[in-house]
Amino acid sequence: MFCQTNFSFLQGASRPEELVRQADFLAYTALAITDECSLAGVVRAHTLIKNQQLDLQLIVGSLMRFEALEVVLLCPDKAAYSELCRVITNARRRAEKGHYQLAEWDLLSLRHCLLIWLPQGCEQDAHWGAWLMRHHQGRSWVGIQRHLVNQEQRFIAHCEALAARYQLPVTACGGVLMHHSERLRLQHTLTAIRLNQPIEQVKGALLVNAERALRSRDKLGKLFKAPWLAESLRIARRCTFDLDSLRYQYPAELVPEGKTAMQHLRALVQAGQQRRFPQGVPAEIAQIIDKELALIEELDYPYFFLTIHDLVCFARSKGILYQGRGSAANSVVCYCLEITAVDPCQVSVLFERFISKERNEPPDIDVDFEHERREEVIQYIYHKYGRKRAALAATVISYRFKSALRDVGKALGIEATQLDYFIRNVNRRDRGQNWQTQLAELGLQSESHKGQQLISLVEEIMGFPRHLSQHVGGFVISAGPLHDLVPVENAAMAERTVIQWDKDDLESLRLLKVDVLALGMLSAIRKTFALIARHTSRQLDLAELTRMGDDPQVYKMLQRADTVGVFQIESRAQMSMLPRLKPACYYDLVIQIAIVRPGPIQGDMVHPFLKRRNGEEAITYPSEEVKSVLSRTMGVPIFQEQVIKLAMVAAGFSGGEADQLRRAMASWKKSGELMQFKEKLINGMQQRGYEVSFAERIFEQICGFGEYGFPESHSASFAVLAYASAWLKYYYPAMFYTALLNSLPMGFYSASQLIQDARRHQIEVLPVCVNASEYDHHICQQQGKFAIRLGLRLVKGLQRHSAEQLLAARPDTGFSDMSALQRLGLPANTLESLASANALKTLQGDRYAARWALMDKEHTLPLFAGHSVAEPASCVFQPDDMDDLVEDYAALGLTLGQHPVTLLDKAGKLGRFTRMAQLSACRHKSLVTVVGIVTGKQAPGTAGGVTFFTLEDDTGNINVVVWAGTARVQKQAYLSAKLLEVKGVVEKEGEVIHVIAGRLIDRSEILGTLHSKSRDFH
Repeated sequence: MFCQTNFSFLQGASRPEELVRQADFLAYTALAITDECSLAGVVRAHTLIKNQQLDLQLIVGSLMRFEALEVVLLCPDKAAYSELCRVITNARRRAEKGHYQLAEWDLLSLRHCLLIWLPQGCEQDAHWGAWLMRHHQGRSWVGIQRHLVNQEQRFIAHCEALAARYQLPVTACGGVLMHHSERLRLQHTLTAIRLNQPIEQVKGALLVNAERALRSRDKLGKLFKAPWLAESLRIARRCTFDLDSLRYQYPAELVPEGKTAMQHLRALVQAGQQRRFPQGVPAEIAQIIDKELALIEELDYPYFFLTIHDLVCFARSKGILYQGRGSAANSVVCYCLEITAVDPCQVSVLFERFISKERNEPPDIDVDFEHERREEVIQYIYHKYGRKRAALAATVISYRFKSALRDVGKALGIEATQLDYFIRNVNRRDRGQNWQTQLAELGLQSESHKGQQLISLVEEIMGFPRHLSQHVGGFVISAGPLHDLVPVENAAMAERTVIQWDKDDLESLRLLKVDVLALGMLSAIRKTFALIARHTSRQLDLAELTRMGDDPQVYKMLQRADTVGVFQIESRAQMSMLPRLKPACYYDLVIQIAIVRPGPIQGDMVHPFLKRRNGEEAITYPSEEVKSVLSRTMGVPIFQEQVIKLAMVAAGFSGGEADQLRRAMASWKKSGELMQFKEKLINGMQQRGYEVSFAERIFEQICGFGEYGFPESHSASFAVLAYASAWLKYYYPAMFYTALLNSLPMGFYSASQLIQDARRHQIEVLPVCVNASEYDHHICQQQGKFAIRLGLRLVKGLQRHSAEQLLAARPDTGFSDMSALQRLGLPANTLESLASANALKTLQGDRYAARWALMDKEHTLPLFAGHSVAEPASCVFQPDDMDDLVEDYAALGLTLGQHPVTLLDKAGKLGRFTRMAQLSACRHKSLVTVVGIVTGKQAPGTAGGVTFFTLEDDTGNINVVVWAGTARVQKQAYLSAKLLEVKGVVEKEGEVIHVIAGRLIDRSEILGTLHSKSRDFH
């Protein structure tokens, strides 16, 4: 049986795993996964068969179409597999993303693949029959399918005649598109989506029955002749290729001639030791290095570390800031190789082992580079290894609610305007009222046939792959052509190629990838270092900040939750946790970053940890083994590694079982596979003397980590950047804010919020000015202090090349008048954008006068060249503060004038309300009214349907908690308010203050045309 999965995009209507399970249920001997010009689905089928130990043979292959030829290529051995990967790669690389263009040469070049020809019942069949007999005799079959369609017996007779004429054996074929007949409706819908037409208009292209599902062996025995079925078994027996036989080979050119990879790695580590430890390597650190190098050699990973080292050397040579993370990245070896700035003297207690020998896991190293310069590293990889040996891993883009509703709705013939209305008004944050119920409230007739179809089909298609995209930075680099290992295709972005497998597929086959990731904070930190060097001559880097040790003043700032712009601890949830956890050292930051995650929250670990930290609860351990795992987190599992280690030391899990547990944790909400470990874990702990209640609590915590567990190794690396950004904010705030502004978009905060926070820290911010601003924001001196001058990059509608043209022509003394500026020949809309941003104030008064002056064209005429021109009549319009405010937001997205809340309050439009700065004086549980611009909404999956709003007034940010029920009955204000009035209750816990919303009132209409935008995080 050959099958197309849902990785034959918008054709196959079943997942690879569903086809495998159904084939096993039907007692099939073998199953061929043959997606069209693709191997994207085979690894998932292979992984399920392997993990479930199913008695089912997987045959790897692919369906191909060339002119009137349709052929299934199967892989009997590794040579055939590499051949197929090459053919798919060539066909995909010739075409734009999502398509392929097969050439006759591709098919002629096949020497090992088996070919099952699917005749089309047309005149060209004779040509292709003769062609196959001439070029692929002994490896070709005529495939006959039985789908019980009109004229089928005549077509079968045609196929048998072709087989006899060209001496080709006949084999039975399934042509399967779905695992079960119930998927027929979905397959029809996928067809309509693919053809971009409603189902009613594509009836001729739809399957006429459900015979392209997997069918029982009894039924197949009745449909196909016995010799045809027997031939299919003979083909299966020839196909012995197993994906587990694939072996990854590292590029060898990184090793100097005459040395082994391990010798070269040892030499690099030794040289790095002298740089990292100029006073000499401490004895205990030297012992760790020796152990790590021995383990690297034993597991044969030196090339992996050399590959990463080569990338960071390139980045360092170009002045690109980077930071490694992951369990292996936090090894002392990686510190010596300068892959990470995490000082092992600070974190040696954290990592008992950095490569899991007992679980046979490959090393884990991700390297984050500056987000604005990561492309340089990517192009270095392509240049060094070539397109044939390097490509990005894929990311599977799957249907989510909005895309599923839109595509299914269009296929069912529902008007686009109605679908837009549904999508705009369904509140996906409301976990107490599902989207199906909300659609009914919005007017969908859910009891109608079309309404029921819409809901059921959207439910079915959600999670289905829509197309392959490129991974954010996971590279696969090989010693030889990469297409010997996996097919490669074009990405949407120019000069990019991707393989057809995602990171989970690579992990399943134990194939290594090198993660080259982008991180905005690294751009901001590097720019801050540069500004500090320029204005103070002080040279800083990440490693130096780490070696300086913990600064009490920086941690006091963090304990006040003064963390706007600080890496990883700037979100609402982190700001609420900081005054409670009160981090005072580096390892506290490691915990702080990891504890505000769905894993610890869902596993109910946060409150026990805080109680133990505050001395309100005793720290106890049921055994020394558990203590060895949990001692550094006070007996409470915070990190993903801890819960996996607990399964090993407390429940007796083997290394392989622990690895399966980790994989199940990563996908348990999708597959439910985690539940199969419950009995083993609880029984194993009971047998080792642990109480049932303790065992059940550990399993619940493991479930809490499902999909959301945060590794300690990553948190340790992030803590370095969190501390560095906090240190820079405390000691060099003007430089830090300037660098953040020049690195946007990144983080949680807009330019407006960052600037307001800077001003609250007594940093003067100067407006955009055509004579004083550069393109980027920059530091200047103002009354002996550092100030921030806003840059031209902030002006909406101003293209960078126009700004650079202006700056290149600007005299040292600045433009003297409007005419000098106009003579530059800049586009009219560029000058109008500058005028609207009030950037021409030094030349022409306010923005209204500047726009008025731009309307005068006399001085641009040749007759008046070199002559002064009389000033035009002045603009008679005199703007008020609200006019300026609206213009500022429209032109810049922010204002340096009075805050909207200040102006509206002065105008008497807000009534009585409490400002953020006054909330600390309010009693706990007292009633308040607050008003502010909506700058953010967060609805974490752990919050039980709660949404956290951030309202900005003229004194700061107000934290508002909106329960699901409150949002549900006040949906309009909840979804669309820009200026929100909230009547609610103050809740205070130490220094943490929230307002629990009772009534939501949308006051947006009094903002007029003011454009504000919130950052919404789901």
